[in-house]
Amino acid sequence: MFDAVRNNKRIVQLFLALITLPFAFFGVESYVRSVGTGDDVARVGDVKITQQQYQQTLREQQERLRTQLGGQFDPKLLDTPQARQAILDDLIDQQLLLIETGKRKMFASDQAIRAAIGGIEAFKVDGKFSPERYESLLKAQGMTPASFEARLRQDLTLQQLAAGIGQSSLMARTVSDRILAMQTEKRDVQEYRIGVDTFLDKVKLDDGAAKKFYDENSRQFEVPEQARAEFVVLSMETIGGQLTVSDAEIKAWYDGHKDRFQQPEERRASHILIASEKIGKDKARAKAEELLKEIQKNPAAFADLAKKNSDDPGSAAKGGDLGYFGRGMMVKPFEDATFSLKDGEISGIVESDFGFHIIKVTGIHPAKEKPLADVRGEIESELKKAGASRKFAEAAEAFSNMVYEQSDSLKPAADKFGLAIKQSDWLGRQANPASGPLGNEKLLVALFGEDSIKNRRNTEAVEIAPNTLVAARIVDYKPASLQPFENVKVAIETMLRRKEAQALARKDGEARLEALKKGEDKLAWGPVKRVSRIDHAALPPVAVPAVFRMETSKLPAFTGVELPGNGYALFRLNKVEAGEALDDARKQALLGQLGSLGTQEDVQGYLAALRSRYKVEINKAALEAKDK
Repeated sequence: MFDAVRNNKRIVQLFLALITLPFAFFGVESYVRSVGTGDDVARVGDVKITQQQYQQTLREQQERLRTQLGGQFDPKLLDTPQARQAILDDLIDQQLLLIETGKRKMFASDQAIRAAIGGIEAFKVDGKFSPERYESLLKAQGMTPASFEARLRQDLTLQQLAAGIGQSSLMARTVSDRILAMQTEKRDVQEYRIGVDTFLDKVKLDDGAAKKFYDENSRQFEVPEQARAEFVVLSMETIGGQLTVSDAEIKAWYDGHKDRFQQPEERRASHILIASEKIGKDKARAKAEELLKEIQKNPAAFADLAKKNSDDPGSAAKGGDLGYFGRGMMVKPFEDATFSLKDGEISGIVESDFGFHIIKVTGIHPAKEKPLADVRGEIESELKKAGASRKFAEAAEAFSNMVYEQSDSLKPAADKFGLAIKQSDWLGRQANPASGPLGNEKLLVALFGEDSIKNRRNTEAVEIAPNTLVAARIVDYKPASLQPFENVKVAIETMLRRKEAQALARKDGEARLEALKKGEDKLAWGPVKRVSRIDHAALPPVAVPAVFRMETSKLPAFTGVELPGNGYALFRLNKVEAGEALDDARKQALLGQLGSLGTQEDVQGYLAALRSRYKVEINKAALEAKDK
């Protein structure tokens, strides 16, 4: 929600992405708590990176990962020394860049800050920036306007540096042409598949192998913790549904905004167009004048003459009829002539950018005011929406305070705001859209928090969508439990047998590959597949790198690739030829990708140079505290 650079150039986004971890960290605070809050995790030049900064970054990256992966987010993937080092490297890189921007006297102005904040949709109500929503959303994120604007100023300042580096990346034309040629190069290959199933009968598991695997990997067979919850939803829509608007209020609003309900004059017209681009301006005018004379002699023939002579294909078939239209809908000469005529009157020759027109007015709807009865529903809806917006802003804080202060029940908040207490089915920690309001990742984190589980207290009020708050509490809970061995024995045995069969398939495939390289080719190859580096859907994804690394100086050439869980595949390369020329759109898209790769290398090189310029010290004891 607070991504300050979402609308900037791709090159700037790429730069900032390179100094921001592509994953986040959950529960990593325990790695550093034992070190003591006084120990800094690193120093860049004279600047310290504190434990507080480190943990704050962990929390931010956690939210980013949850947003990206949703239900696939697995905290176990983050429990590694490499993950801790990666996030520290990110902090160091950011600090290096900030030091450099300071030395270069780069600074984002107050005007730039205001423009960036004003462009963030999350801070808008009815399309306009709302100071109240701005402050409430920041509060929900645990931030103040001052802290948010300071971070935004930092991001915008980094953009200035990023733009200079990214725009300096160039690639030689000969290099890019060669790379494009490689991308379009065509290769004719055949495949021979060695499946796992062929070897299943040859696998004999040791006695007790399944039980041993079960004991050594018991976490794989845990039934995750589950909870049933009750919850209440406070939304602007709910508040609006509780509001009533009196007839007097509707009438007062109508009287004060009558300019909105003026229905302007509309006219219906038919025309005959003689386009000048077809026959030239002089001939077009002469033809229009001849038609005008015929119409003046016989006005009733207008429609027939339009069908036969008009160059406007949209109206000619309808006798030139254009229907009703208001001012501003036609080109000015045409509009001026139409609105100067009386009903049934025919114009003279009217010239526009399209050619020469003869216009006949066939109907007039005079300007009038829409009666209150016609717009009553519209006004009532608008007044309710405005009232709901005000009421929700007032109610949101009171609701948040009440579910926190009276944390043993949701009933007080439900009674005060007229909300229904709803019940959920069994839920897990992973977000599931089918869970409705309780499918929100942040709300689930609160629901499965220690205080919520042990003390059955209300969660905080969590904003799950714009103008929608939810608070929940657990009413029933099942801790994680281990499935009995007998329930999973068959599945484990099947998995182990396939694993052994996979190893046999790989061994057989590697032996056949060696024979092929010696010239012993007796395989029944599959049909020829023509592939390229940009069109290789016919190949298994894991085989693509191997197929395009094959030596082409002597054909046929052979390679093999293990297909995890599916056996082994052998490939025979028969022919290589140049690909077809790319169209401009495809070529520019590929050149853009190449430019991005070049920029990545430039940015990484720039960061490496900064590390050598400024002294960087890492407190490994703090970073590795988890492992001690």
